Order: sequence, then C-alpha cells, then structure tokens
Amino acid sequence: MNNPNKPLGKALMVMGCTSSAGKSYLTAAICRILANEGVRVAPFKAQNMSNNAGVTLGGLEMGRAQMVQAVAARVVADVRMNPVLLKPEADTRSQVVVLGKANLELSNLPWRERKKHLWGTVKTALYSLLEEYEVVVIEGAGSPAEVNLCGSDIVNMAVALEVQASVLLVSDIDRGGSFAHLLGTWQCCSPEERALIKGFILNRFRGDAALLAPAPQWLEGQTQIPTVGVVPMLNIPLPEEDGVTLEGQNGGAGEVAVIALPRISNLDEFALLGNRMRIVRTPNQLEGARAIILPGSKSTRADLEWLRETGLAGAVVQKARAGIPILGICGGLQMLGNSIHDPEQLEGAGTSFGLGLLDLSTTFEQDKITRAAWFKDLETGATLQGYEIHIGRTTGTAKPSLERISEQDGEMVSEVVGWRAGNVRGVYAHGLLKNPFFLEGFLASAGIAPPQSPEGLDARLDVIAAQVKNSLEWEKIRSWVL
Repeated sequence: MNNPNKPLGKALMVMGCTSSAGKSYLTAAICRILANEGVRVAPFKAQNMSNNAGVTLGGLEMGRAQMVQAVAARVVADVRMNPVLLKPEADTRSQVVVLGKANLELSNLPWRERKKHLWGTVKTALYSLLEEYEVVVIEGAGSPAEVNLCGSDIVNMAVALEVQASVLLVSDIDRGGSFAHLLGTWQCCSPEERALIKGFILNRFRGDAALLAPAPQWLEGQTQIPTVGVVPMLNIPLPEEDGVTLEGQNGGAGEVAVIALPRISNLDEFALLGNRMRIVRTPNQLEGARAIILPGSKSTRADLEWLRETGLAGAVVQKARAGIPILGICGGLQMLGNSIHDPEQLEGAGTSFGLGLLDLSTTFEQDKITRAAWFKDLETGATLQGYEIHIGRTTGTAKPSLERISEQDGEMVSEVVGWRAGNVRGVYAHGLLKNPFFLEGFLASAGIAPPQSPEGLDARLDVIAAQVKNSLEWEKIRSWVL
C-alpha cells in the first residue's frame, strides 16, 4: 500500500446530496484555486459512471471529468485519478474499466460483489497520489445518503474514512429543498462519517444571499456544521461528466442535429458547436437541420435498433439522399455502414444491418482500441488531434478520408480510420470537432457560419476558480488541508 515512512498529503472531499449537484465543477474549481496558490494538488474519483471518457497519453481510459480536473490542477491526467470507470451498456449492465483497461471478468460480476475486487485498487491509487501531492481533492459520486449502497461503497464515505478526508457537502439550491437535502444527508450518515463533514455549500444560487437567513444558522444549530459557501449560478461551461445535461433537451433551433442515442458517449466533443447544436430524438426534430451528427455509442447495435424503432434511421437516410451533410463518429460511423458483425457476442448474437450510406462492414473484436493520436485529413492535408475508443474493425470500398499517423520503429506509419461518400462521412476519431479547422470545414459544407468561440478551457478554469473562491470561506477550508 503506502510507504509508512513517507508523510502523506491531505485529502479534501467534495460530496453531494444528489447526483448533478455540481461536484465535478466545484472539484475542478478547488483544484485550480490550490494550483494557483502554488500547492501541488491532484484530483481523484474512486469510481466514475460515465460514457463520457477520455484517453490519456498512455492510451488508457478515464473519466472526462477527472481529465478536466487534472487540467485544473495543472498536472498530467493519470488513470490513478479515476481508477474505476463504469461505462453503462444497458439499464442493468456496465463495462468495468480498471486503471484504464476494460475488465470483462469484473463486468460480468453482480454490482455488490465487485467491492472486494476493486477496493484494493482504489486504495493503492489514492495513497500513491497522497504520497506525491500535498493535497488530493476527492470527488464523491451520487450521494452518501444512499444507504442501500453503503455496504458496497468504494467512492463516498468509505474513501473519506480511509484517509480521514475533510468533507464538503454540496447541495444544488436551484432545485429547491437544499436545507432538507443537507440535513437529511447528514442524518443518514453514521457518527463517524458525520465527524468528517466540515462544511456545507449551497451551489447554483440565484439572487440575494442575504435572503437565505436564518436558514444557514438554523441548519448549523441542527448539525453544528457551518455553511461555508454560497456559490452563484455560473454560466461558464466545462465538459460534462455524463449525459445528464441532455435530459429534457429536445429539438431547438440549432442547424446541426446531434442524435441523442440512448447510450450516447463522449458528448463533450460537441461543446464547440454552441448554439448551432440541437438535440434530436424524433424524426420531426430533424426538420430544418442543415447537418446531422451520429455520435458515439456504448451499445452501437442497440442504439442502431433504437434509430429504426423511432423512425430516425429512415429519416437520416432521406436527409443524406437530399444532400444534407452527415457525420458519423465511432459508433455512428459503424451505423452508417452496411453491416455490423459480432462473432464474440459482445453486444449480442447475430449481425446488425446498418444504414447503408457507406460501403463498409464492421466486425467487433474483444480487444478495445484506446489511443490518443494525431490524424491526417486526406482531403485537406490538415493534421488534427483526437483519440479513439472502440472495439470495431472496419473495412470496405468507401473512399478513405482520414488516417491515423504514428511513429513505429523510427518510421511514420498510417492507418485509415475515416471514410467518405459524397456528403456522408464517418470517422473513428473522437475530438475532431475540437480542432477549429475541422469544425469550420464541417459547418461550411452545410453553409453554416461557425459559432463564436468560447474562451479556452484553461482560461475558463481561472475565471471559475476566482468566482468560486470569492463565494467560499476559503481560508477556513484551506486550513483543513494546509
């Protein structure tokens, strides 16, 4: 485990009363605040459930939120910061990724039997970070009040107790009921767990904070825990952890239609589309769209069947035949082809037939390809940055349009990872739309002006950190770990 002769860093933990309370956002902000003060800081989340994954420089998978938090901490993303990643494949099934690699054996185990296999990995990763950094800012998952999950917990209070973390408990006040959420969550914790909760934070507040009185004082009287922050609603976006932000979003006026597949993955790559994007779940929502994106999927064959059940499959084919630009990314690329073969039954038995817009055939194989890479656009000659996460191997007669380029044994080698037929294009590379040249070219093909570019991620993190710090009793929080 850890070296007993080496002093460990301190742990500050951000937990929420609910999912989507803003834990990832605040963890990133605190990482940047500490980094700006010259503190050696790293993020950590023991177990993340998200299909919004990224790939490290070493070709390992980890949650996108922890990759953003690593940027906030000004350190290189490391799978130890997210040792366990669950990628939902269905309502009752997830792929388990351990230290960046998919583990089929653990994926097949029932949820409650996984702890004994994963807890050691979680502790080793956390202690190794505490040996290297002065402060580790830990993000919880969901809520510690989920008493039905406490026995199998490896991400909330089990982690806090293991390293005696100072815990900040966060509630999204924009939802309403925050004081009940905070009090109820505190009451669901054991006395040992309550002793670790040092402060409450009210997040996403709109209005005059003076109007909150006397509720924070009442809450402190009930729990002896102060409210140490009232963070305003900040409309400064960061890449989202998962697909929660798509819930309730339907249609819209954006010219680029992004199909909201049930198991959509890596949706953060569409952030630069801004108000040019609309979320589409039904055929009629495609009306007026000038370009269509079929995104990645964690369950390509099931999502392809959903396209047919909703009528979107036929609608996309009609739009393609009408000349509307279509871009398929990873799973979306596979759907655009003729067929998907699954001899190892990774997503079920048999063969699925695609939309037939690209003369390609995909075969699923057990070994997953995960790599950060550079790509060459064969039509423009541009060099683009992105990453791959897929199990499919695709071949066919469609015209190659994108190559992965890499160095092997001192020589540059390339492999086709994108194809095109007229207005229909499919690529295995995620993240291409984050390259301004590719984004502007794709939009121009549909006659769409590029959106106003937001500030870069690093600049946004500095603005977020400054505003969050001003909203917290920062010196008190800082004193708990430094």
